[in-house]
Amino acid sequence: MPHRGGRTLPLFGIFRRLLGHDRQFRQAIASVTGRTPDNVRLYRLAFTHASLVRQQGQTRHLSNERLEFLGDAVLGAVVAEYLFLKYPYEPEGFLTEIRSRIVNRESMNQLALKLGLDALVQLDPGQSRSARSRSVNGNALEALVGAVYLDHGYEQARQFVLKRLIRPYVDVKALTSTTANFKSKLIEWAQRHGKAVRYELNGEQRSGGVMEFSATVMIDEEAVATGMGLSKKQAEQQAAERALAALGV
Repeated sequence: MPHRGGRTLPLFGIFRRLLGHDRQFRQAIASVTGRTPDNVRLYRLAFTHASLVRQQGQTRHLSNERLEFLGDAVLGAVVAEYLFLKYPYEPEGFLTEIRSRIVNRESMNQLALKLGLDALVQLDPGQSRSARSRSVNGNALEALVGAVYLDHGYEQARQFVLKRLIRPYVDVKALTSTTANFKSKLIEWAQRHGKAVRYELNGEQRSGGVMEFSATVMIDEEAVATGMGLSKKQAEQQAAERALAALGV
């Protein structure tokens, strides 16, 4: 396997220069999804970011945004069913919290990187690094779920999510053991040390009109950590959790 600077390259590094060839691209998709694509156009679309379409003067429907919308819905349904069956006695609030932790934008970004999907994403070279790290790769992963759904149906998309994404990469047990109220813990820490804590909130609209929020913990007006979630509360909880980790609490 090729190396760069002593580090093993992601699986798809070898496919980056071969995207124009159907055979190699199909192999790349099959290695991730477990099934060779029938409609390869869907998968090319899944990795086409809107910035590239704008740069080439094409219409937005030739980007992955619609597939991202569909994949987000399929992903949410599969994870909801998985948690519903895995935790038959837990209340709705618990299930919602864990699902959000699994499918939030940052989690999707990290999962996409583990799969090496960043090597397949096609976007405007001028796209900022921060924007790419915030959303591009995670969006492509959701679009890939949408492509699998359209190409092979719901059951195959479900198997892809469970067998190729959740079970290998998501430690659900660890997520369920860290549902404590991190905001309260942070406030207690701040009171003991005479610190002032507040949160800076921002909202960003995702496909389908869903809002995703980011929250930055400010301690004595210094940014310490940032979290994301589908509600302000979830974003603040994640930010507080990361702030506590950064503070060594």
